[in-house]
Amino acid sequence: MSSPPLVETRGLGRVFGSRTALRQIGFTVGTGEILALFGPNGAGKTTLLRILATLLRPSRGHAFLDGMDIASRPLRIVLRRRIGVLLHQLMLYEHLTAQENLLFYARMYSVPSPRDRCRGLLRDVGLAGREDDLVRDYSRGMQQRLAIARALVHDPDLLLLDEPFSGLDPLASAVVSDQLQKLSQRGKCLIFTSHDLEGGLALAHRAAVLARGGIVFDAPRGQIDPARFPATYEAAVAPRAGGG
Repeated sequence: MSSPPLVETRGLGRVFGSRTALRQIGFTVGTGEILALFGPNGAGKTTLLRILATLLRPSRGHAFLDGMDIASRPLRIVLRRRIGVLLHQLMLYEHLTAQENLLFYARMYSVPSPRDRCRGLLRDVGLAGREDDLVRDYSRGMQQRLAIARALVHDPDLLLLDEPFSGLDPLASAVVSDQLQKLSQRGKCLIFTSHDLEGGLALAHRAAVLARGGIVFDAPRGQIDPARFPATYEAAVAPRAGGG
């Protein structure tokens, strides 16, 4: 019998008052797989990531990490140790240095050899030599790279990234893409959102499009023609006849 996928959602939904943010979300993501989530603003991408990160409870349906219900309160501490998260809030302390920030999170997660781990991560994201600078003196792009290192400090099995390339120049984007690919090769599962159709598709093993709170397109990259993907995306997110 095959093992369960690392991430699975079944009929996942989330309602905020009278507004439905997510409806009937169902997908699986396997070990070592990278899933790119595309969609217009307000499509529900960030809400989905927050549910998978255990930061928001679904209104209906279920999400599982390695077969464990993500919404289970007794399992929340165990699950969070296996999840790395980068949302729009970078969760960095601007009055501390880059190294102090990473050491704080490394010690919070009881990471072995925390200084070595932090040095390695700073090197990986291209911040070696700037580790003793205060975060408030970093550019937005440098803060973004540090936040990615922060999300990785405890070596999570699942990495959830909301617009990870926001604010990065082409060279920094290439550095981050290379690191994410290496994580995938190590068997890590990555789910990220992006508005960059070309760059996001190139990094992912699979692409899904969210619109109107649901998944309106989902296919392996090998079945997607990159040249036609923008047109495919536009057709998927276009309003339905009758406004539904």
